Amino acid sequence: MRIRIGQGIDFHQLVSDRDLWIGGIKIEHEKGALGHSDADVLLHAICDALLGALSLGDIGTHFPDTSVDFKDIDSKILLERSYRLIREKGYKVVNIDSTLLLEKPKIKPYVPAMREVIARILELPQDAVSIKATTMETMGFVGRGEGLSAHAVVLLQSTE
Repeated sequence: MRIRIGQGIDFHQLVSDRDLWIGGIKIEHEKGALGHSDADVLLHAICDALLGALSLGDIGTHFPDTSVDFKDIDSKILLERSYRLIREKGYKVVNIDSTLLLEKPKIKPYVPAMREVIARILELPQDAVSIKATTMETMGFVGRGEGLSAHAVVLLQSTE
């Protein structure tokens, strides 16, 4: 059995007049993440982890922020396309472990819906998708509410 591990990380600035999308779910908050796409920090970190596990580059390589094709794109589409690349290489996802870093809002009520979205796209049982969250205890750009970050680790297994 061949297995591969990938790690991804993403950061986005929080600004007014943008929707906040995390884990494929729109979250009510006075600020949203700034980015070329919908700026879903969690899905971007998972995409990078998937791509990195098979040495396929990063999300910017496949979905550049200089392309109008990806302007305001739903990051669920980016995750679907990243997963397609993994499947084409003969791998499937075993599980995901992720951590969100943000001060506000509290995302615990949204986690079940996020897990459902990610599990559906990646053809996983929901218990194979872990989403945790922590604050930065008011330190740094996350602690000041200027941005947010996500980290993800994925385990892939060969299907061949």
